[in-house]
Amino acid sequence: MEPIIIVLIILVVLVFIALIKTIQVIPQASAAIVERFGRYTRTLNAGLNIVVPFIDSIRNRIDLREQVVPFPPQPVITQDNLVVNIDTVIYYQVTDARAATYEVASYIQAIEQLTVTTLRNIIGGMDLERTLTSREEINAALRGVLDEATGKWGIRVNRVELKAIEPPTSIQDSMEKQMRADRDKRAAILTAEGIRQSQILTAEGEKQSAILRAEGEARAAALRAEGEAQAIRTVFESIHAGDADQKLLAYQYLQMLPKIAEGDANKLWIVPSEIGDALKGLSGAMGNFGPMGGMGGGGGQQANTPTERRENPPVTD
Repeated sequence: MEPIIIVLIILVVLVFIALIKTIQVIPQASAAIVERFGRYTRTLNAGLNIVVPFIDSIRNRIDLREQVVPFPPQPVITQDNLVVNIDTVIYYQVTDARAATYEVASYIQAIEQLTVTTLRNIIGGMDLERTLTSREEINAALRGVLDEATGKWGIRVNRVELKAIEPPTSIQDSMEKQMRADRDKRAAILTAEGIRQSQILTAEGEKQSAILRAEGEARAAALRAEGEAQAIRTVFESIHAGDADQKLLAYQYLQMLPKIAEGDANKLWIVPSEIGDALKGLSGAMGNFGPMGGMGGGGGQQANTPTERRENPPVTD
């Protein structure tokens, strides 16, 4: 009985192993390559799949999701003979599991080497300055070459990114000095522009202040002149209204003479023509009240003005 039991146990184990090999569960976004006696048979998609045990075998399981592969820095020589280290990142996706398995031995290594050679071709036609400022152009050119070359491998390159471009240390120092000089230059220009604008605003303010001051002074002078004219007009209107005689006017003229004489700059006097007549009347009035006034009415006739005395000089024997 024991050999029979052993045989049954072996059969059960074989059946269990056959069931395991027959039923293949493929995860979502994955694929499996099936070979029969070493030859490609079919591709298993996601889900439950049945294969012939001990005849069919799973050669490779491939992830169909988009993959991200960073490549180490690669030294590249620019057109101006400078060595720069460039880090790249590749985003790719397997679109044909059979081609990715049989058309290339290792598509990751193939993509890396193709990226390096393509970078050297692209960067070799650019100088350092253009290399540093043309990342989008380099990415587009690199993606186009990789996508065309990897299409037959069942690979689609979705995106290529230059993670870092590192020029030599001496070039970095020179670039930092240049950037510092440019920043200092811009700061000096901005400072000069600020000073210039400040001076312009100050000059404009002084100009406006001078204009307003001159307008104020002119307005004040006009108001003073109008006030003086109004005062003179009022005085003359009062004099004419009061019907003042020549005696009063002569007296007012004499009172104003000391005020006219005040000041060192008053070297020239302008005496109105009417003051002569007023002084004649005043001298006549004063003659009437002098010592000759008590001699009767003929005294007034004997008192002559200095002009009259010059015209009728006394006769001597």
